Amino acid sequence: MAKLYIVATPIGNLEDLSRRAERVLGEVDVIACEDTRTTRVLLNRYGIEPKMRMVAYHEHNEEAGGRKIMAHLENGLDVALCSDAGCPGISDPGYRIVLDLLESDHQMEVIPGPGAVETALVYSGLPTSSYTFRGFPPRKTGARQRFIESDRDQPHTLIFFESPYRIGAFLADLLAVLGDRRAAVCLELTKKFERFHRGWLSDLVPEFEGRKAKGEITVVVAGNHPKLQRSIE
Repeated sequence: MAKLYIVATPIGNLEDLSRRAERVLGEVDVIACEDTRTTRVLLNRYGIEPKMRMVAYHEHNEEAGGRKIMAHLENGLDVALCSDAGCPGISDPGYRIVLDLLESDHQMEVIPGPGAVETALVYSGLPTSSYTFRGFPPRKTGARQRFIESDRDQPHTLIFFESPYRIGAFLADLLAVLGDRRAAVCLELTKKFERFHRGWLSDLVPEFEGRKAKGEITVVVAGNHPKLQRSIE
């Protein structure tokens, strides 16, 4: 019976690919990926030549791409699904094909790997015992503030992804809705020039106000805890 492998790939540093993921990518019949060019760079790094073919599976073709993956499985071909970075299905395409697979007779195996959420959380210095990953916030201010509001009274650490084009506006909304809390802005995680901005939201807002940051961004914010928040003077 054919199997779908959900393969986590490096979030920046290509050395982070696991031995298990390397083996699976070299053994499967088909590799379905978010961007074939990006995945090709990873395969070349490890000297992996696709056994048969590479196909595109991304947010703009999830339905059609999913049908192609299921067709390959029906034909007895093992398929590896990977996104550009991290684990498919975590703020990336993959959830829909997993649902389709669970309604079929085909098997699935998840190959875990590096992720921005846990990496940023540890780097932030904020409590790690309980946290909530909220993904990408809405683009418009009103919807974004309502999105933030839903977790305002929760004690757990909050983790978000955000675009470098909107990070300034997002931090300003966090401050407006949550008040002044400890936070960390993590950029280019695991890459050569990874960097971190830690401090109070009121200090971070002016750092990013009106400018575009570079690279992927993960934001970690303290929960509703008196030791991790302060009044704005």
